[in-house]
Amino acid sequence: MTNQQYDVIFVGAGVMGCAIATNLLRRDSQLKIALIDKDLTYRYSSTVLSDGNCRVQFNVKENIQMSLYGMEVLKTFADDMAVDGDKPDVAFRQQGNLFLTDEAGREEVEAGLALQQSLGGNVAWLTPEEAKEVYPLLNIEDGLFVGGTFGRDDGTMSPQAVLEAYKKKAVALGAELIEAEVTAVRHQSNQVTGIQLKNGDVLNAGVVVNSAGAWGTAMAKTCGVDIPMQPVMRQVYVVETAVQPSKILPLLLLPSGTYIIHEGHGKFMTAHSFPDDPVTTTDFSWQHYKFEERIWPELAEFMPAFDSLRVVDGWAGLYAVNTFDGNAILGEWPDLRGFYLVNGFSGHGFQQCHAVGRYLAERILGLPPTLDLSVFSPRRILENAPVFENKQKII
Repeated sequence: MTNQQYDVIFVGAGVMGCAIATNLLRRDSQLKIALIDKDLTYRYSSTVLSDGNCRVQFNVKENIQMSLYGMEVLKTFADDMAVDGDKPDVAFRQQGNLFLTDEAGREEVEAGLALQQSLGGNVAWLTPEEAKEVYPLLNIEDGLFVGGTFGRDDGTMSPQAVLEAYKKKAVALGAELIEAEVTAVRHQSNQVTGIQLKNGDVLNAGVVVNSAGAWGTAMAKTCGVDIPMQPVMRQVYVVETAVQPSKILPLLLLPSGTYIIHEGHGKFMTAHSFPDDPVTTTDFSWQHYKFEERIWPELAEFMPAFDSLRVVDGWAGLYAVNTFDGNAILGEWPDLRGFYLVNGFSGHGFQQCHAVGRYLAERILGLPPTLDLSVFSPRRILENAPVFENKQKII
């Protein structure tokens, strides 16, 4: 394999790498592309361990536009991503997202709602009484929230199915899938020249994409690029309750940032990102006490029926947290030609893979972007021009 020549090499074959590769090959079928991942079982992949939600409820215009485009893609995804007649089923379930707010966050939420609606997002303001109509378990007697925004088209899907669809399509279009560990991005005279593998092999390319997710910070450092991103471990809990809603309830986000996804019958999935969550790429441990001490009391306060429940499952995954402003870092690093970043999504990356796939493909090929996402350019880090989503805690 030593000294093989490629046009584009991806370090990381998660949903971002595979989506960009698919978009590249759809535009130029002659490209020679390598998708490299150290573990193609995806056991610790942030894609597979994500909750698979898609929402338009953002406060930055481009984030909203990415979600709206993603929902358009999902309408015909099965047909568009078919390989040899085999159509993927990503089980997109548009049960809606209900985001509650307290008085402190109301002004910001209302500003975000106006922007979402102006861009065509199907989002509405609900009073506490209206919120209880769509989420009957809510306690509206104690004034815990002043209202909420309900994204009627938002929903959840299978992240693994989306990843597998993009991976299979990329390979069908000609991408080479390689299971190997990349130890360094090679460069010379401010230009990327390829990558080096752990076994000593060198693969050459004029474009290298850092799609390594939570491992992206370490990868960037191998070519002298410092990106403000930390791999943070976040835990998810699956609980079983005695309640039996007659239909699937919307995803519920509490003002604190705790969220709950109804899986059916009495089963719910819940999580919260805490400031003391471990920074790690190796710790995937899972502790009951964080749920019992920090999450359960709040759930029971907002939904009294959750006073009695049992934890039946759970897992830990990694967020690639952008410590600069919490938003994606997309595009070519200004001081290293050919080194493209697709990093730092801070927990909302999965749903943006469709728009990011198209945008990065256009950037790499020098095409005008269909949706301009230059607001997330890495240049903003060097120029200290952060793009903040909002002050409130959000998934």
